[in-house]
Amino acid sequence: MPRPSTGTPNVDWTDPDCPVARTLDLVGDRWSLLVVRDAMDGARSFTEFQRRTGIARNILSDRLRKLSAHGLLAQQTAPTGRRLEYVLTDRGRDLFPVLLTLRQWGERHAFDPGEPHSVLVDERGVRVPDLTPTGAHGAPLAADSTHVRKTGASR
Repeated sequence: MPRPSTGTPNVDWTDPDCPVARTLDLVGDRWSLLVVRDAMDGARSFTEFQRRTGIARNILSDRLRKLSAHGLLAQQTAPTGRRLEYVLTDRGRDLFPVLLTLRQWGERHAFDPGEPHSVLVDERGVRVPDLTPTGAHGAPLAADSTHVRKTGASR
């Protein structure tokens, strides 16, 4: 039976049945997620992305093209009408919980105790609380309380 289209052009999936592998095939390199991060933080132009990330022009061009081709970014005319800018699509904004989880993991494990780092705050300036996945009944989920049901596996 043919697989439904994901809206992503010409991707050779590393592991076609695994959502984690497919996601990594689309955005699993360092630069793609940093571009999405900066788009969430208001970057719109090629120059802004380059300044914020320090990424080489050729790599940035490639990532912007890839993220646009896969529907995470869209190009629109800037308010000045003189150039194009990049904006997140709904698909791109849906990566917010992923980036939030990576950020919170980094806050816990990528800094020495007391080492300064940026902090994500809400619209009132209050630190965003830690994200904790919960099951259907509200209980916290963890790696040892979940498992993957493989494609075609019986229920």
